[in-house]
Amino acid sequence: MRLPDLLATCRLITCALLLSQLFVSNHPALPSQEHSIVFLEQLSHQRVGFNWKNITCPLCKVVFTILDVTVLADANEERLAHAVSEVCIRLHLTEEHVCRDIIELFTGDVLKALEQSLLQPSEACAVLVGPSCGNFDIYARWNVTLPDVPKPPVIPPSPPKPGSPQSRVLFLTDIHWDKDYEVGSVADCKEPLCCRNDSTSKKWRRRQAGYWGTYSKCDLPLQTIENLLENVAKVGPWDWVYWTGDIPAHNVWSQTRKQQLTELAVITKLIHKHLGPNVTVYPAVGNHESTPVNSFPPPFVHGNRSSTWLYNAMAEEWAPWLPQQALKTLRYGGFYTVEIQPGLRVVSLNMNFCARENFWLMVNSTDPADQLQWLVRVLQASEDKGEKVHIIGHIPPGLCLGSWSWNYYHIINRYESTITGQFFGHTHLDEFQMFYDEETMTRPLGVAFIAPSVTTFVNLNPGYRIYYVDGNYKGSSRLVLDHETYILNLTEANHNPEQNPKWTLLYRATEAYGLSTLFPSETNSLLQTFIKEDSVFQKFWYFRHKGHVSEKCEETCKTIMLCWLKSGRSDELEQCDHQNGFGGKLVRVARKTLC
Repeated sequence: MRLPDLLATCRLITCALLLSQLFVSNHPALPSQEHSIVFLEQLSHQRVGFNWKNITCPLCKVVFTILDVTVLADANEERLAHAVSEVCIRLHLTEEHVCRDIIELFTGDVLKALEQSLLQPSEACAVLVGPSCGNFDIYARWNVTLPDVPKPPVIPPSPPKPGSPQSRVLFLTDIHWDKDYEVGSVADCKEPLCCRNDSTSKKWRRRQAGYWGTYSKCDLPLQTIENLLENVAKVGPWDWVYWTGDIPAHNVWSQTRKQQLTELAVITKLIHKHLGPNVTVYPAVGNHESTPVNSFPPPFVHGNRSSTWLYNAMAEEWAPWLPQQALKTLRYGGFYTVEIQPGLRVVSLNMNFCARENFWLMVNSTDPADQLQWLVRVLQASEDKGEKVHIIGHIPPGLCLGSWSWNYYHIINRYESTITGQFFGHTHLDEFQMFYDEETMTRPLGVAFIAPSVTTFVNLNPGYRIYYVDGNYKGSSRLVLDHETYILNLTEANHNPEQNPKWTLLYRATEAYGLSTLFPSETNSLLQTFIKEDSVFQKFWYFRHKGHVSEKCEETCKTIMLCWLKSGRSDELEQCDHQNGFGGKLVRVARKTLC
């Protein structure tokens, strides 16, 4: 074989390996053991992807060495995209039209990021194959700078006196509106997303998409989203609303900027319409708002490949809710801070700057947009003024890149008396992650609440969350006291689709678990109860899936789940992985959460 042909072939293989990560379903899964296969099939949520176990470390390093040469040689982008599409099709990574569309959509940005990063083979293969195949030098350690101001003495919070004011906060996340959802279409399709007007049927079975939604790898029709908003408007009033992103559907192979902006505008206007002008909504940026999905270049990337098109549109749509200074930082990097009430501030973080799946971080992952350093300044100013702070974002910090996660954890430790709430989404499930003091890793000092999704993707009921927060009075802790989860039972709703469906209370946390508050100390005690009393853990497991789960979580499954709940910092997942002999599987699979 001639050298140019060899280079071209290796180039195709390499790009196929890199781009094939994009076909992995955007939902969390947990590692398998022989005795928990059924459970794992449920958790994997019908992923369509490439099996990295088939790629050896030496082969990976060879092809990435060749890729470095090819990028430097300025390969023809159009020809390369066509050839990689053919590789995708022949490897049966997904359906042919999905292969062609997604490669065409992603190739330009991915190659540009690779060109600027010039990955070393060991670094690229550490990302793709695992840490046993190299070092994560592209995600090297870095540190934010904390002020020299001493940390104030920690005063354990006390529950509010009976009758004290409470704030009632609506929380919406992961709406995932599918404008091409079609009632009666194929619910079990070949593509990564079903229940659409172009879904193709599998030969061996055919279920149809329901009117209000479907238990499958489907997103939601607009009528369900609007019905939810009509319902929450009736059961108000709300003191304010947190909305943590992911508006578009999971058809990541066929999205355009125009479509993304249209969906942003439609959903924002629906929220305005139903909640009214007197309710302030504090949004956060999800990983699906951009196209290509997960593509969030830091501000040093300029021109057409930057995220300016998205942030400017968000600033325009969200201007009725946010002041000018907040809109300024939103336009810059997708983050902002606002005073909610005297004594309480919200910080909305762009968690895409911590995500492994954001391929632009291969260029430079050191505190993108200086967001964490900015966060430190905000928190120090709040500490000086005696303010409490809530942090909202899309991706939970325990899923972030190592250095970002470590720095965030360090910041939470330093400002534990100021930060009184952390609220995230992304996993589509009802979960939480604990934060402990860094000295002993035993004293609980924070909880990252992870709320369930509005969407059904995958095999879930639609849902939303209400938080009850210590209210607006002098000396308020502003901590989360309780929360409720409401769902739409699709089996019942689709049985009589012509009737207005009922959104029902699935559970209230303090009542379900016998707690007085959801302070960090009590949430940590609940975690210990999960270990000792399996019936309580199985109740949590049922709630985690919004009341639609067929298998119990036992043995290995339970151990993994407990690791996840304790892992507010990503390296804690690695420690749990090592201690329980999972051989890196827990970390690899947890990091595939691209919801």
